[in-house]
Amino acid sequence: MEFERKKYNHSHMDIAPLVDVVFLLLLFFMLTSHLMQEPAIKIKLPESKTAEAKDERVKTILITKDGEIYFMDKRVDLNKLQMAIKEGVKDIQIDFLRIKADRDADVGTLISVIDEVRLGGVRNYSIVTEKEKTGG
Repeated sequence: MEFERKKYNHSHMDIAPLVDVVFLLLLFFMLTSHLMQEPAIKIKLPESKTAEAKDERVKTILITKDGEIYFMDKRVDLNKLQMAIKEGVKDIQIDFLRIKADRDADVGTLISVIDEVRLGGVRNYSIVTEKEKTGG
């Protein structure tokens, strides 16, 4: 009596293309993460417990601790800020403006900047803070 042997079909899945895709994605994200740069103007943001960590592409106003004002990375005088906003913000109903003030900046300067933003017609604006670090 002769027994028949079972034939095993070994079907191997070729994962080389999957590995290639994973490495390409890894390379893409590594390269693009270095292209996103923070502005060269150094400011220390105040901390807040309710700050959000979103990073949207919006127009920004920076206020340094020395009272210098930058709109879209260009130095602007306070009395010319309203005109710069009107020229820089295309659609005041949709566009969003972020105000980043150094924690050591004068509050009076911040209030003046907010007034100029409002006089420029922008209603969608926020003051950016950093998330407060809690120890524990």
